[in-house]
This record gives sequence, C-alpha cells and structure tokens, in this order.
Amino acid sequence: MTPLRFSPDIESRDTDEQETIDGIIQGMTGQSQTVEKREGHAVRASHAKSSACAVGELVVAPNLPPELAQGLFAASGRFPVAVRFAQGPGETLGDRVSTHRGLSIKVFGVEGEKLAGHTADTQDFVLATGTTFPSGTAKGFLRDGTVIGSSAGLPEGVKSAVASTMRNFNRVLHAFGTESPKADFFGHPFSHPLSEPYFSQAPLRYGAFVAKLGAFPAGEAQRALKDWRLDPHQDEDGFRHATVAFFRDHDVVFELRAQLWTNAETQPIEDASVDWPVEESPYVTVATIRLTAQDAYSPARQRFFDEEMTFRPAHSLAAHQPLGSVMRARLQVYRALSNFRHRENAIPERNPASVDAIPA
Repeated sequence: MTPLRFSPDIESRDTDEQETIDGIIQGMTGQSQTVEKREGHAVRASHAKSSACAVGELVVAPNLPPELAQGLFAASGRFPVAVRFAQGPGETLGDRVSTHRGLSIKVFGVEGEKLAGHTADTQDFVLATGTTFPSGTAKGFLRDGTVIGSSAGLPEGVKSAVASTMRNFNRVLHAFGTESPKADFFGHPFSHPLSEPYFSQAPLRYGAFVAKLGAFPAGEAQRALKDWRLDPHQDEDGFRHATVAFFRDHDVVFELRAQLWTNAETQPIEDASVDWPVEESPYVTVATIRLTAQDAYSPARQRFFDEEMTFRPAHSLAAHQPLGSVMRARLQVYRALSNFRHRENAIPERNPASVDAIPA
C-alpha cells in the first residue's frame, strides 16, 4: 500500500490534554517519591534497573526506496550509538518479578533541524517490548497509571505473585491465538533481554511520512537464546548477569525496522493500544545496530548511563517528531521526572554530544 504523508493535522488533541499531562507528572512524581524513600535514592520512573550499557554503531542501509530514505535514514552512513537495556518498572526490583523491558538508543552526530529545546546533534529512540502501549492515550495512562504505579508500595513477593498470574493469563490467551498487552506489561516471560524485539509502540514522524519503529535481534548467537529462560529463584539480578556475560563474548546485532503508516482507519495515530497490522504494512529494515563485544557494565559506565545520561523522545530531529497523545505526554513527562531524579540525587543530567564522553 502507498504510505500516507505526514501533516500537522493528523494529530487530534483533547481540549484538556495539558491538564491530563500535568496529572501524569504529579502521579508519577508521587510514585518516584515513594520508591526514593524505600530505596534511599531516586531512580528512573520507568526502566530503572539496567541490564546492560553498551556503545556501538548504527549503519543506515544503502539504496533505501524513497519512502524509507527519510530523516536520519535519508542516506547511507554510520553513526555512533549508546544503548541502554533495562527492566520496565520504576524501581530496582529483584528478578523474581519479570515485566516488560526497555531499549533506549542515543544516536550521535545527527545533523538537521531539531525539536524545540533540543540543541545537541543527537537522536533518541525509546523502545519497549510489545508492539503497543497498553493504555493507548495519555488520558488512559492517567487512569491506568494509578493502578500501575500503586504497586510501588507493595512487598516484592506480592509483585512476584501478580507477575506470575499475568504470565499464566497471557499463556492461556496465546493458546487461543491472542494476547493481552497489559498482561505482558505486568508479567513478561523470563526470556533473555537480547533475544526479543523492541518497539516504539506509538508513531513518530518519518520525514515526509509516518512510522512506528522496531529493533529486531539479528545476531546468530542471539537467535540461539530464543528458548533461554531465567530461573528467578537462583539469581536476583539474573537478567543483568546473563546480558553482560553475553556481551563479553559476542557482538550484539539488532535490525532497526520501520513500519510505515498506510491506512488511517486501521492504524490510528492517537491510540497507541492499537496494533498496526503487519499484513497492511510490514516492518522493513532501514538500519543495523551493531554493538561489538565489550564490558557492558563497568562501574563507571553504569553510573554514567543510570545516574547522569538521559534518553528522551524530545531529543529528536523534527523529521522524527513523536506523534499522538502518548508521545505528546512523553515530551513533557520525561523531562519533569528526569529533573526530579537529578535534583533529588544532586547529580547533573547529561545529554552528551559525543560517544567519546561515555566511560569505558
């Protein structure tokens, strides 16, 4: 199908959208305060517990067709990247609790018009497991966020039981040919973080067009991890230990793929809970991310990634402007929660302009 073109009027804002975003910031800040009191340190409000902190290269595929040769991907080239793998919750839970995961990518040396307020030559892509965002809209997240965030004060054993229930629920649904994004959000399989794909979940501008993005594991050794499962009773930090051990001996490769917007009826911009049918628009490779074997969790690097460096959808080219209700909220929410975290920890935030700033 022919891709649909971007124009500013494809977005539709609620009249009370700013009030909704303010409510999300207030609610998530409160959750972060609860976690800070328990852990004695302010952590990210989502994806707090890192599994690996790596550097490498993004290589844009040559000879892309015009509809895919857009924005960052307009011409073949190589860009340094920093990549952070993390568990989903906004607290450093032991790995008896397995939830959705995150993959944050910072691309360096990116020239072109940026979103307002972004001055560095960087482009961030913030991805997560699951093709959709369960709440769908900012208003939905404000409603569901109370439920999601209310677990911050619960004992870890209760969270583990909830996660187990959700995993079993999703297995039953899967047997009937479907699944629940919310069940996966709370009860993700104990799979290897390097063995599964990650998605933007919500759309973004793709130059003259619109797309969702996905990062798919492409290394042969990663594919061999398909059936790997963590024994949660053996290691409280098993996901990190497995990921860092893999990085010591293997290159890690992901294909970055774009799913172009081709049907406004079946591929809504404003509701991120709707999966865009791949039968209408498949994910097509536009670049490869290669992270060579390395120490992906040295103390200096872990501190830099977890305490100093920020990843935000707002760190973007205008050509990759985040779109839709959830993304518009993220533009403000990420900044507010990062400001809270760095202020509480008395550690200045950094959006480095070069990969050379990242410790070995």
